[in-house]
Amino acid sequence: MAPSAGQLVREARLRHGLSQQRLARRCATSQRHVSRIERDEVSPSVETLARLLRAMGEQLELAAEPGPKGNQSTAELQAALASTTAGERIAETAELSEFLTGIAPREHRP
Repeated sequence: MAPSAGQLVREARLRHGLSQQRLARRCATSQRHVSRIERDEVSPSVETLARLLRAMGEQLELAAEPGPKGNQSTAELQAALASTTAGERIAETAELSEFLTGIAPREHRP
C-alpha cells in the first residue's frame, strides 16, 4: 500500500534530520501545519506536498497505474458477458449478493 502524504513528509524530514519547525521555516508555514500534515489530520494539495519535499531536496513523482481487474471498460464487460452462460451469470450474481450482504451495515441487512 502506498504511504500517505503525511508519511512521505515525515519520512523525508527524518531522513534529512530536520525538525518540523525547521521544515516549516523553509516552507514559510507553521510547525503546527507540518505536524497536522504528518499526522494525516489534513490532506495537503499536490502543490503543497511537492513544496515540502522540494524544501528538503526531494522531488514528488506521481504516476497512474491500472486499477483492479474489476475496473473494466464497457467493451470488456460486454465481451465477458458474451462468454458466460446464463447459469454462470446467475451464480456470480448470487455470490456477489452474499458478499455484499455480509459487508453491509447491520441496519441495512434483511
